[in-house]
Amino acid sequence: MSNTPELHTSGPRGMAPNSRFPLLVYRNVIAGGGEDALIGRLRQNGWTNNWRYPGVYTYGHFHSTTHECLGVASGWMEVEFFGKGGTRVKVSTGDVIVIPAGVSHNMVGHSDDIGMIGGYDEGRDWDNMAEERISEDIRRAAVKRIMMLPIPARDPVTGGAMQHWIDAPSSVDANLNDYRDALDP
Repeated sequence: MSNTPELHTSGPRGMAPNSRFPLLVYRNVIAGGGEDALIGRLRQNGWTNNWRYPGVYTYGHFHSTTHECLGVASGWMEVEFFGKGGTRVKVSTGDVIVIPAGVSHNMVGHSDDIGMIGGYDEGRDWDNMAEERISEDIRRAAVKRIMMLPIPARDPVTGGAMQHWIDAPSSVDANLNDYRDALDP
């Protein structure tokens, strides 16, 4: 297991606000994967409201009410992050992805045996902001909700502080125009 995640970032792209926080990809967190082992790790670190599903949605979407954590229980999956033409990441059994609220994601490829688990910081309820179905007004409201979310108390993998997010640039430094627009009614 590596406690050092891969970091991926992107500014706004299309209707996806994305985030000032980096997307975290931990490789081989739970050797051999397994739904129970991954869910156990997430719950131990305060990431609950868990689910099991054969992959993730195959259309670009993001969440504005919570950060999300995905664990690969079996198989492999390729995910496109940050909107159309964004970064593609292939994950496999035992890997975990920590997705900041606002970061677009959709499954673009997978093995026949893909099995995913998910969880949300402090068990928050999630919404589904489908990029191709939202208006600019809905996107702006989503950005306001995202900006109000706290940094999670614990990293879902390590249980430690979310140091990569704590050290992220302020919203003003990261995307000044996008955030300024979001604050103007």
